[in-house]
Amino acid sequence: MLLVEPVTSAVFPASRPPQLFHYFPGGKDELLLAVARFEAERVLEDQQPHLDCLDSWESWYRWRDAVVERYELQNDQCPLGSLFLQVGRSEPGARAIVAELMRQWQERIAEGIRTLRARELIPASVDADRNAAALLAGIQGGVSIMMSTGSSAHLRAALDTGIDQLRSAKAVAERS
Repeated sequence: MLLVEPVTSAVFPASRPPQLFHYFPGGKDELLLAVARFEAERVLEDQQPHLDCLDSWESWYRWRDAVVERYELQNDQCPLGSLFLQVGRSEPGARAIVAELMRQWQERIAEGIRTLRARELIPASVDADRNAAALLAGIQGGVSIMMSTGSSAHLRAALDTGIDQLRSAKAVAERS
């Protein structure tokens, strides 16, 4: 419950634990899911304004830096992951929160790729959804490795490789 206390005190500053469950009649699991939703929203908010403004190569690198910085600052502490250990990943509510977070995150990355296509920085043939999925998978894998090793090298490599692949798509298309 360590992660619940700071969030609940921010949301319900005058509430004591017994009063808190007035807002969560389903008990501890309902409270933990509410905190998980809050933490999931923070994942995307922490990437702003960069994530919603991926319209140039410079903006992509600013976003990359924001992602790396966020995870380096939290080091091996993942509030969302810790909550899911308490609630259980197979719990339908928890699974829905993660699925929605990943859907929104991937869609925002894909929108950035579509913007690059519209600005003719990459060819129209680049599959925005597939490349966004690969970038998101790279981020998740890089974060998992970072939490195990303490090094952000894999996270950086995944983001750099994904962005470099997008950048090189235009050169590859021009040679064809």
